[in-house]
Formats: sequence, C-alpha cells, structure tokens
Amino acid sequence: MGTTSPATLTGLASRLRAEHEALKSFVALLEAEQQALLGRDTEQLLALSENKIRAANELGRLAEERKNGLRACGAASGTGGAAAWLQAHAASLLPAWRSVQQLAGQAQQLNRTNGVLIQSRLRHNQQALAVLQKAAHNASGLYGPDGQPHPATTGRTLGSV
Repeated sequence: MGTTSPATLTGLASRLRAEHEALKSFVALLEAEQQALLGRDTEQLLALSENKIRAANELGRLAEERKNGLRACGAASGTGGAAAWLQAHAASLLPAWRSVQQLAGQAQQLNRTNGVLIQSRLRHNQQALAVLQKAAHNASGLYGPDGQPHPATTGRTLGSV
C-alpha cells in the first residue's frame, strides 16, 4: 500500500478540482447540445459535437490520472474503493469526490436524454425521406426522357368509363 504524503494529497486534490471543472464544462456542452436538438439547430450541433469529443477525451484522461493516483496510494478500484480510501486517509477531499460523482451522473443523464432526442429526430427524418421517395417514385411517369410531360399510363383516361 502506498503512503499518503502531503504532496500526494495536494496532487490528488488538484486532480479532483481539474476533473470537477472539466465535468462542469462537459455538462454545459451537453445542455447546449440538448437546446440545439430541441431547436433543430444543425449548425450549432456540428460545432458542439467537435467540442464534445474533445471534452470527453479530456475527461477520460483526467479520470485515468485520478484512478492511477488513487491506486498508487493503495485505494481499491471502483468508486466504492475511492470513497473508502478517501474516508480513511483524506476525508477533506470527500466533498470534492462527491461533487465529481454528482456531475458525472448529471452528464450521464443528459447524454442519455440527448441520445433519445437524436433517435427521435433520426426516426422523423427517415419517415420524411420515405414519404419523399415514394412520392418521387409515383411521379416518375409524369415526364418523359425528352423532358416533356407525359400522362401516367396507369389508371383510366379522363372521360372514360
């Protein structure tokens, strides 16, 4: 088991603050994404998706650093192991740890909701495309290869019984 020097605790506190700030920014991105999805703002969605990918990568890096730091101190893997180690060795960092967990849960819920909104929008777009494709197929006999209108050959001629 690793030792818990003041420098180690300072480093862990710094990592938790950085992760907390990154999570706050990520939650803000997810909230903006949700508003863009509800407002059907495609241009904003494209810009947000690039920022979201960068932020998610940064969060992954910060979480890995935190996990490695806790493991080096002797904490067991997982959120329970981190909380137990902090309770026993660095109780002053527990509020920061809980805040990180709360923000991560909020980000997860927002991401899940945004996924549902994306799926709903995708379904709507696919249905609209199917209607347009059917209409285009049904109207394909209206013009001939020469660009001149040709009446549809199916059905009855006007005035006939």
